[in-house]
Amino acid sequence: MQIDATGCVNGIRFIASPNCDERPAGCAISLLVIHNISLPPDEFGGDGVAELFTNRLDPEAHPYYRAIHGLRVSSHFYIRRTGEIVQFVPCEKRAWHAGESCWQGRGRCNDFSIGIELEGSDSQPFTDSQYRALIELTLALQKAYPVGHIAGHSDIAPDRKTDPGPCFDWERYHAALAASR
Repeated sequence: MQIDATGCVNGIRFIASPNCDERPAGCAISLLVIHNISLPPDEFGGDGVAELFTNRLDPEAHPYYRAIHGLRVSSHFYIRRTGEIVQFVPCEKRAWHAGESCWQGRGRCNDFSIGIELEGSDSQPFTDSQYRALIELTLALQKAYPVGHIAGHSDIAPDRKTDPGPCFDWERYHAALAASR
């Protein structure tokens, strides 16, 4: 897996999200933030996440969508249950994934992080294909950027977020990363 100079991963699907902007000058990417998302909640395989990240979510398509219609959010990457990786924002840009957040005393995590959404929820295990894709993507990102830390959304916004949730196997993820080095 190769990342080009703009921060796009070669060979994966790219769907441009408008929900991004420039990173602050001189701000190095040092944190990966792992999230989970499913739209509608606890339903997998649809286009709701891509529609949310591209501001095309139909508020009439599902009752839950009325509550989130108008949000302007996106992550850099989205890993489907099948292991397919979709990129929405080049890594060189700031995606709007973390919201109000703090990591090791440093606020505004969007400034210095890359957001990776896993298609999932707090109540269901993630798939083997997702772990394989996440590990491959993480290794590529660590090779391209000075990523020194990996955290869950719940770690950087503990008062308002729970993802990636109790079903995310941090031990498995860290062991696989260590074994791949």
